[in-house]
Amino acid sequence: MQRLKIWGWAAICFSLLTPLYCYGRSQWQRPAQTPQIQQLFAGITYQRQIHSSPRPYIVHIAKINLTHPGIRLIATPGQLADDNNEFHAEPTSAFLTQFRLQLAMNAGYFYHFTEKTPWDYAPHVGGRVNVLGQSISMGQQYSPPQKTWPVLCFDQNQQGTIVETGSCPPGTLHAVAGNYILRPEQPLKLDSDKPYARSIAALDQAGTTLWLIVVDGKQPDYSEGATLADIEQLIKKLGADVAINLDGGGSATLVTSTRSGAKLLNAPIHGKWPMNERPVATHLGIYASPIGEMADAKLDSGQP
Repeated sequence: MQRLKIWGWAAICFSLLTPLYCYGRSQWQRPAQTPQIQQLFAGITYQRQIHSSPRPYIVHIAKINLTHPGIRLIATPGQLADDNNEFHAEPTSAFLTQFRLQLAMNAGYFYHFTEKTPWDYAPHVGGRVNVLGQSISMGQQYSPPQKTWPVLCFDQNQQGTIVETGSCPPGTLHAVAGNYILRPEQPLKLDSDKPYARSIAALDQAGTTLWLIVVDGKQPDYSEGATLADIEQLIKKLGADVAINLDGGGSATLVTSTRSGAKLLNAPIHGKWPMNERPVATHLGIYASPIGEMADAKLDSGQP
């Protein structure tokens, strides 16, 4: 009987300690709090910025030259066979793997969504969701325009533009929608602008340079997120002309491909669990050519 009690207590302790161990391990797997600049692929440069004031936050920036040979864009296609506004949720790394991309970021807002605990949330992978705002992939519209949702559009030449009215011009090849347009010279006037995990797409004036920006958030002492005012200052320093705020929070994810598979560049926090990806409705992906063995080897080893 005594032995059974001991085994019973051991089982209880194991069940309590295992989540703590896994949570601690996930924290150690987050990107280092050190600055980094690296060319990932031909036409794509990655930068990790570390900010300590007015709060700690980490910014991940992928700069893409849309005119560089080998660079191609793709947005997530929807499900026309079922509904004109329906998508199947999947993590950003799964989207990258499915389409054999070199870089991908989560994109537009979607519904229905709940998040209570790491195990009680919706949608799960493959769950049906609807997109807010216009969504176009490979010239096919999968979600119609909405006036209150500005949209990031790319034409046949991959030139980008952000349209405030929410409807891309004819001939648009790919498009994803957000909720705010950010302009460095015209700051937003919001009643509330709290630090948050962010996903941002920014363009230069010509629409030929794209910045995919992810800010980690909701992680005290590691990265507490950025305000939209912070982002406005950031895109000004980058030289961007305009940007669009995409789905953030636990959705904010930036992932790249390496020889060993998909690799998270940031620290997503779905379900309050670090390095846990959220299944989302839409993504923005980049095809690119390799630049040689050395850069890939550095990324795999985590070296700056």
